Amino acid sequence: MSKVKIKPLGDRVLVKHVEEDEQVRGGIIIPDSAKEKPQEAEVIALGTGKTDEAGAKSSFEVKVGDRVLVSKYGGTEVKLDGAVYTLMREDDILGIIG
Repeated sequence: MSKVKIKPLGDRVLVKHVEEDEQVRGGIIIPDSAKEKPQEAEVIALGTGKTDEAGAKSSFEVKVGDRVLVSKYGGTEVKLDGAVYTLMREDDILGIIG
């Protein structure tokens, strides 16, 4: 895994969506524009952590390299060096794939 030039801030997490294999159903190939964004992603980088009212930082429940399920419409898409990433809050991560 190469070093990414984006460092998320706060409770944000940088993920890269895991592309599903292109499926052909009944001889019809679904174009990229009609496909939904995949919900499975890999955690690439973590922010600095969420700060509570007392000023203490809380740690992340995910770690770099985890495969996770993410909210379908959560986050902001970011393109860097030809790759597409999503920057999202940890709350938009639904679970860790174990």
